[in-house]
Amino acid sequence: MNSGKIKKVFIEAPISASFIADAIAKHSTKMNIGAHSIFLGQVRKDKIGEQEVAAIEYTTYQEMAEEKFHEITEDAFKKYLIICLHIYHSLGVVKAGEINLFVFVSSKHRKDAIDACEEIVERIKKEVPVWGKELFGNEHFQWKINT
Repeated sequence: MNSGKIKKVFIEAPISASFIADAIAKHSTKMNIGAHSIFLGQVRKDKIGEQEVAAIEYTTYQEMAEEKFHEITEDAFKKYLIICLHIYHSLGVVKAGEINLFVFVSSKHRKDAIDACEEIVERIKKEVPVWGKELFGNEHFQWKINT
């Protein structure tokens, strides 16, 4: 259930599998939940020019971003019959293959969880002021230069 309070969503690191597993396990005692929908965003090892992305460094205006996350959360609770909603986003360097976004929606029925999760992820990508800068190289990251 939503508390109306702005929550901290940023983690200064990649989001670990154990963090995700813990979040899921904590919901096993909530007997009114019948469905979970989870989205995990992972850094890709894209090839840009002749270089491969080794990591992405995420930055934000944290207070502004958390207000936007709060607005998205409030809207989801108004629009869908969801019971729980958790959003976590990484800040700092996240290597290719690591998780940078975790959206976890729970509801009584699957359609609400799935539809809410999809809309939330799309809104995050469009509306939240979080920026990712590709970093290249194996050991020493170099900033991508836009020419």
